[in-house]
Amino acid sequence: MARDSDYGAFMERFLLQPSSSPHGLPLNTLTFAVKDIFDMEGYVTGFGNPDWARTHTAATSTAPAVLAVSRAGATCVGKTVMDEMAYSINGENKHYGTPRNPCAPDRIPGGSSSGSAVAVGAGLVDFSLGTDTGGSVRVPSSYCGIYGFRPSHGAISTSGVTPMAQSFDTVGWFAKDPVILNSVGHVLLQLPEVVPVKPSQIIIAEDCFQLSSIPYDVVTKSLFKAVEKFYGGYLVKHATLGDYVKDKVPSLKHFVNKEITDQDYNIPSLAALSSAMRLLQRYEFKNNHGEWITKVKPDLGPGISERVLDALRTTGESIDVCHSVKSELHTALTALLGDFGVLALPTVPGPPPKLQTDGYALEIFRARPFSLLSIAGVSGFCQVSIPLGMYNNLPMSISLLAKHGSDGFLLNIVENISVTLKEEVAAMLKS
Repeated sequence: MARDSDYGAFMERFLLQPSSSPHGLPLNTLTFAVKDIFDMEGYVTGFGNPDWARTHTAATSTAPAVLAVSRAGATCVGKTVMDEMAYSINGENKHYGTPRNPCAPDRIPGGSSSGSAVAVGAGLVDFSLGTDTGGSVRVPSSYCGIYGFRPSHGAISTSGVTPMAQSFDTVGWFAKDPVILNSVGHVLLQLPEVVPVKPSQIIIAEDCFQLSSIPYDVVTKSLFKAVEKFYGGYLVKHATLGDYVKDKVPSLKHFVNKEITDQDYNIPSLAALSSAMRLLQRYEFKNNHGEWITKVKPDLGPGISERVLDALRTTGESIDVCHSVKSELHTALTALLGDFGVLALPTVPGPPPKLQTDGYALEIFRARPFSLLSIAGVSGFCQVSIPLGMYNNLPMSISLLAKHGSDGFLLNIVENISVTLKEEVAAMLKS
């Protein structure tokens, strides 16, 4: 079991100092932790499961993403707990324990990068590396009240990272501070120093906010005020994203069903998007790991074992349609946002569920965030989750999303508006 003194965040602690003198390097003096999905030379990559660790040998090289931040002057202090085989957004691991959510100890931390998020949220490190396939950086960052960045798909090398589903896998990172978030991003994305560009529009996805339990007015009015201060309030627009996606992504009709349409908490086109994402994810997961699972028959926790079984039953049927959906959504959102537009939406529909929530209830709850998470996942766009403080003693957040390849632009916006945005939210909640 993970030790309690470190919030149960770590699999193992060690010190990996920068190979050269860190003085003058961009991440000098910063510490970081790494999800147990990244290869580190001399250590077994455990992938969240003891049977995986038992049947794999120590890595002979270190993942480029880890090397990049280390070479930029940061010190690695250990590997963090994750959900088994990265196949959950809950953050509970039956083998290694559930890392303790630092801002809501009776709630799940979110997964699958649970330990990485908790390590940052608890102040044990300055930043951490995770991965985000279906939402594994965005969800725990929201649940733990910190910043989480999912980069544009393919923008950061996933070499040396155990794959989950390659069409969606990204290397993401967490920070408590928007300046550190940006600094880490500049290193990982190898961004040049350029003059920040002003956004051309900030579109509030009104229907997406209707899915959220956080007060719509508090979040959207606070966002308007923060944007007004830095860029001008005239940039803020409103849209019904579900209708736009329905019109512009014709292949989605293959994934719309009556059950989805009748659910009052759902947006049918986005629920269909989620179905397409999860089908392709299952198919790729099976291709990556089906043979190992069949041979080893690993001991998997509740929820995960059922999802893995579903994945093993997946056939190639409709996979080509999933790829069409990806392509169409990418084109549609590029047209909507243009080069410097930003989409605002909730990261997740509500606060983290309680620990030991009934498995069936948790599965129903788990299905809901994917309508929101699949937008960046399927399009390949970059997304950042920004903490907004606490509402009813539970963390809340907002997400901003920008077109593929505009990661540096999005990071600069976050650094500009975050503090004001948080202050505006606090003021509105007091009034």
